[in-house]
Amino acid sequence: MRPDMMTEKNCPALWRLAQEGVTFRNHHSVYPTATNVNGAALATGVYPARSGIIANHEYRAEIDSRKIIDVENPAVVRKGDEITGGKYVAVPTVAELVRASGGQTVTAAAKTVGLLQDRHPFDSATLRSGQVLDATREKGCAALFSGAMQSRDSLAAIVSRLGPFPLLSYAQKDSWTMKALTEIFWKEKVPAFSLLWLSEPDGSQHDSAPGSPRALAAIKSSDDNLARVLAALDRPASAKASAFAATADKTARQATDIFVVSDHGFSTIEHAIDLRKILTEAGFDAVTQFAIEPKPGQIMVDGNGGSVLFYVIGHDAAVTNRLVEFLQQTDFSGVIFTRDKLAGTFSLEDGKIEGENAPDVAMSFRWNGKKNPFGVPGMIDADWQRKAGEGTHATLSRFDLHNVLIANGPDFHRGQNDDLPSGNVDLAPTILHILGIAPPEPLDGRVLAEAMTGSAAPSSNPETKIIEATKTLPSGTWRQSLRVSRLGSTIYLDEGNGSFTAAQGAAVSKPPD
Repeated sequence: MRPDMMTEKNCPALWRLAQEGVTFRNHHSVYPTATNVNGAALATGVYPARSGIIANHEYRAEIDSRKIIDVENPAVVRKGDEITGGKYVAVPTVAELVRASGGQTVTAAAKTVGLLQDRHPFDSATLRSGQVLDATREKGCAALFSGAMQSRDSLAAIVSRLGPFPLLSYAQKDSWTMKALTEIFWKEKVPAFSLLWLSEPDGSQHDSAPGSPRALAAIKSSDDNLARVLAALDRPASAKASAFAATADKTARQATDIFVVSDHGFSTIEHAIDLRKILTEAGFDAVTQFAIEPKPGQIMVDGNGGSVLFYVIGHDAAVTNRLVEFLQQTDFSGVIFTRDKLAGTFSLEDGKIEGENAPDVAMSFRWNGKKNPFGVPGMIDADWQRKAGEGTHATLSRFDLHNVLIANGPDFHRGQNDDLPSGNVDLAPTILHILGIAPPEPLDGRVLAEAMTGSAAPSSNPETKIIEATKTLPSGTWRQSLRVSRLGSTIYLDEGNGSFTAAQGAAVSKPPD
């Protein structure tokens, strides 16, 4: 969800919650601005380089040497934990840390990203034995993702009450998941930590575009679910005790801090780019799936909506250099990151996406501020998986990078706007701080102390800088820039873009419309 969509008309329940709490007006996703990447950042409080989840779709030969994996797929998660000794998500999640401290947790997600929030049945000993643990083995804890649980008995109990998980409508999936949380998991009491992950408005905005009637209806659908969650918390404590409510004259809501956060913003596709076809026609051995075992110098082209990852087999330097120079001469490249720093690029570390499983090259598509047919600004080029006119994300556009965060509850000021930079990596440290839990190692995010009662604001002031990279080619000049904000040790990417200026008489590589 985009911050500019949060109006009293579009989402009255969220609007009221914001007026009574804190609105973070300079909030950021991590890059790439995709669901699973930011799901991991929200769960762990660290950048993608440390969480190990750097894209929705990645190429990991040790998991599947022939094709791209979906990082939240249960079989992939299981295999990833098996080969890493339980470190598929390399840093403990909030749910894991709360349980380790003796608290109870509930995760209810309408999408499979919920598995990245709490995959605790997948420990290494269980995987070696080929058995699956009961996801609710800790009394009062539960983990539900896209209508699935590790415990068949637990899932059967939910289905007997709510019916089967809906398969067609995003709104129905969200409503079913919300009811599982409020009517079943919260039946006895509200645990120390609960997470509800809804699929809207992401699903409908992909199928239409930001600002479309369908997208606005999806925002209202999620707002209705929020209203029902708040109503469940408003029940008297005698009927629904909170883990923090000490007396029967309090409702659970009076004793509960609530965060409403979106994983990323959204844009409208101006051009859909078939990069495999373009690269093949330019003489590269580029594929989106290997028919046989890959050969050195081949390029796996991994589309992630507004960004594309390129894995050069064998890390062939000559092929990588040629690929980068080709991308720098196109009219669709925005910002290019490389494993080995090359002229006119930024390093993967600049994007916080370096690591063992990182690609050789990552490219964010170009974006602009033009408006779509519904009057909503933010147009991007994107990969071949969706059509022009539809919605997607994952670029370094400010419309993708800036997202929603509202905090409301006893630990937060009332009626306040927070203009300091904040980000999805700040949620986990703030939640752990509220619960009095010290993470086992320092996190990348910060505690949002300036928004909290009884807490001191950050002692340092935010800093903003722009980094640039250029390369002069026989055909012209490539320039790219990245705007970065910092508060203390936490870094937030604000926006980034690039452009190629052709020399007189030279041509720019343009995709077909």
